[in-house]
Formats: sequence, structure tokens, C-alpha cells
Amino acid sequence: MNIYPIKFEPILQEKIWGGSKLQSVLNKKCTSDTTGESWEISGVEGNISQVANGLYEGESLVSLLENHTSEFVGAANYERFGNEFPLLIKFLDAKTNLSVQVHPDDEMAKRDHNSYGKTEMWYIMDHEEEAEIILGLKDKNANTEILRDVTGDNVYDVFNKEKVTRGDAYFIPAGKIHAIGAGVLAAEIQQTSDITYRVYDWDRTDKEGQKRDLHLDQSVAATKEFTEECKKECKVNSNTSSNVVACDYFTTNVLRVNKTFEKSYANLDSFVILMCVEGCASVTVNNKTEIVFKGETILLPANSKEAFFFAKDAQFLEVYID
Repeated sequence: MNIYPIKFEPILQEKIWGGSKLQSVLNKKCTSDTTGESWEISGVEGNISQVANGLYEGESLVSLLENHTSEFVGAANYERFGNEFPLLIKFLDAKTNLSVQVHPDDEMAKRDHNSYGKTEMWYIMDHEEEAEIILGLKDKNANTEILRDVTGDNVYDVFNKEKVTRGDAYFIPAGKIHAIGAGVLAAEIQQTSDITYRVYDWDRTDKEGQKRDLHLDQSVAATKEFTEECKKECKVNSNTSSNVVACDYFTTNVLRVNKTFEKSYANLDSFVILMCVEGCASVTVNNKTEIVFKGETILLPANSKEAFFFAKDAQFLEVYID
């Protein structure tokens, strides 16, 4: 496989809760004021990413997988996932609240949808004053049947909420009730799955005056409570990988770059995704260089041995499967 930092064309998604920050802050080519998500790397059927640069320009993510298998994603990943790319990588702009929702785990998703489950994480890139998220039930011992009776009057009696700060990271395992609140700009890393069960949608309607469907039976069945804290603390050191999340589905580090340095990936049996969440940097692999700006994402194939970084001050989320 030809080794270089691969960029993909963003796939922009209109959402009832979307805004304009993907364009104004991250320089995406949006055509409306309700663009909620930029899918940076996607193997979701119907939304397959296309290469935007280099030798493979115009090829699809699926084509790269089929033609280059373990050289592209790593031997263990190819054995585990075959020609299905295992992660969905996004930037997300919430002008208004997302629905309160929950995702199925692998077992439930396989049984009911012939799909993978959806464990994910968020990294808060920016937010408006007093922006909040919802995480879990306020009463951790409550029966999940309570989800059937959520209204605008009791929503914050049922669900736990907390304010966010720039640079916060949250791990959201499948089964955890959650919602990103109005005013949050975030990077999201998740299993390749587009299955969402809506619990409560703030009683809003679409352009035709219709409310979106809720999925209360599935939500009651899928919801779990967890003892582990969702908010992940991370002490970020310059020019080295600082771990934020490590789970069966992905590992995510914060990589702050403020000089020229080399990083070896020779012992890693995985592709590496680099999401630029601050500043800009040059990334060189196999003597091929890409400039990566805030809001851009690159993928280094699994057979990349080392990468050379240079920036005055930039920050990446470094994602792989270990």
C-alpha cells in the first residue's frame, strides 16, 4: 500500500439541532444554518467516505479496505472486522439540545439490527457560556421504566446534567443515557453504528410540524447505569501522547505539538486517526506531508512506521485500536 497521510471528503449532515459553527469555526463547506455533523471518516452504508488527496484520491474507504486489508487497518483489526471500517469519526455542532438518547450494546444491536453497538466519546472543542450535557439518570437506582414518563416539566428531575469546559473529555459506553446540550462544539469518536434510541426530544417539531419518533421500549431495554465516571481527566504533556480513553473499541490520546518531533508507530498494529482540534500542524509520513488545520482529520495506514510532526502550537486527538 502507498503510505501517506490520507484525507477524506467530509460528509455533512443536516440536523434539526444543527448550527453554523462547522462552517464558521471549522471551515466546512456548509450550505445551511442547520448542519449538525461532519462525518470525517465513515464506513456507514450510504455514507461511505471518499479519499480527498494523493494517489488514492476518489477511492472509497471500502475500496481501500478491500484492496489493502491488513496493510490499511492492521492484521488484528482486519481479522476482527473484515471489510467493515470499525470507527465513525465526527465533528458536531449543537445549536440546540440533542435528543436525550441511548445506544444499544453489541449484543442487543446484533440481535435487533444486525449491527455493532455504539460506544462513543466526546471531546469538547468549544462551548457557549453555561453549556451543559446530560449524563445518566439522576437517581442511579431508578427503574428504567421511568424513561416512559419524561416531560418538559420533569426532565431535569430524571436526568443528571453538568456544565462543560473546553478540553473536557467524556466516555459514553453503550447503555448510558446522554445528550449534548445547546452551544457545544465537539469531536466524537464511536463504533461504526448509526443506531440511536430517542428517549426525549424536547417536544420540538420539524418543518412539517411533526415530532420525531421516540423509542421508549428499546430505550428501557438498552439503558444501564455504570459506576465508572464518564468524565475523563487527562494531564496533557507536549510532544507526547497523553491517554484519555482506552476501551475495547478504541484508544484516544491527546497529542499536543509545539515543536518538530518524530513519533514511531512501528509496534502498533492499527491505523491511526489524527483529528486536529486546535491550531494547525504539518504531518509527514513516508516523505509525504499534509498540513492539517483545526477541524481536519487524517488517517495514517497501519503500515506507517513513523510520523514527523511540526507545529508552533497544535493539538490532535490520536485514535487507534489497540
